[in-house]
Amino acid sequence: MAGAAGGDAGRAGAGSGADRRFMAAAIRLSRRNLGLTATNPSVGTMIVRDGVVVGRGVTAVGGRPHAEPQALAEAGALARGATAYVTLEPCAHHGRTPPCADALVAAGVARVVGAASDPDPRVSGKGYAVLRAAGIEVVEGVLAAEAGDLLAGYLTRSLRKRPEVTLKMAVSADGMIGRRGAGQVAITGPVARAQVHLMRAETDAILIGIGTALADDPELTCRLAGLAGRSPARIVLDAALRLPPASKLAATARQAPVLLAAAADADEARRAVHAACGAGFLAVELHEGRIALPELLEDLAAQGFMTLMVEGGAETARHFLDEGLVDRIALFSGAVAIGEGGVASPVTPASIPPGFRPIRRARFGDDIYDEFVRQG
Repeated sequence: MAGAAGGDAGRAGAGSGADRRFMAAAIRLSRRNLGLTATNPSVGTMIVRDGVVVGRGVTAVGGRPHAEPQALAEAGALARGATAYVTLEPCAHHGRTPPCADALVAAGVARVVGAASDPDPRVSGKGYAVLRAAGIEVVEGVLAAEAGDLLAGYLTRSLRKRPEVTLKMAVSADGMIGRRGAGQVAITGPVARAQVHLMRAETDAILIGIGTALADDPELTCRLAGLAGRSPARIVLDAALRLPPASKLAATARQAPVLLAAAADADEARRAVHAACGAGFLAVELHEGRIALPELLEDLAAQGFMTLMVEGGAETARHFLDEGLVDRIALFSGAVAIGEGGVASPVTPASIPPGFRPIRRARFGDDIYDEFVRQG
């Protein structure tokens, strides 16, 4: 029994087995709308009474309503005296709707267990303060690292004013990512490729360089059954607007957003052709002949982008690494060898840059997946 009713979740201390179990479920629930909640984080909330989940909520598509009022609405009168598990500190600032902290107080919950803290100055510490002032027991930091891993995009944008950047690469057995002049080369199998599509469904945007766009003619959409509508925005570093109008990206610009990062002096006729295809444009600055990435990321964050996956190619990957803008490295290692004419990967599982630590390893079919995050 939770909260004032004195049940298992209510009696448990900070980080108890019951708390961790219910928080883990709330974190899994929060993953449902990753990449779909606009400028708001995808938060999960569970209302637990007498050891039973009586209400669930996840931040809605578009960012509203938040998770807490949805979970409270589902719980109804059962929320009184219950425990609420929230993956991010409840908001405390007023808009046209009351803050989630006030909603929890009004519903009569007896206990709130939180995971990650919110760095937003309008919220940080204030949400928990509202709850404590109302006599609600608050337990902070339960599975905070696990919740923060899924909230990393929101946390990075809040703290660093740019999206969280994941460098994703498929690396052959001999450390290559492709073969010169050969276009796309299959390095991993279908199970790993399906996992990549799932990653696309959970990210706000994918970025490639114009070299990869010209060589591979990729589509960069999510092609898992039922998830086509979750394709992210597709960004091409294309200062001179060299992307062919007949490319797959241009041809699908009205199905999923395509944004061309173009210099101010790019050819106006080419700009008009791409605009007619449905593409949008990102104004960029050039530094020593290359697109200034820190400024581009700052602009993306201002537009609400929280997560960005860099998919290629080698030059673009090195540019992000050299600028210190990569937060997460996701490597799929295949058994195939590319051999002569291969394009060397800027990073492999054996050559991870200093400052990154491994956080997970998995097998997808015959391929190995390794993930690393920047420390600090």
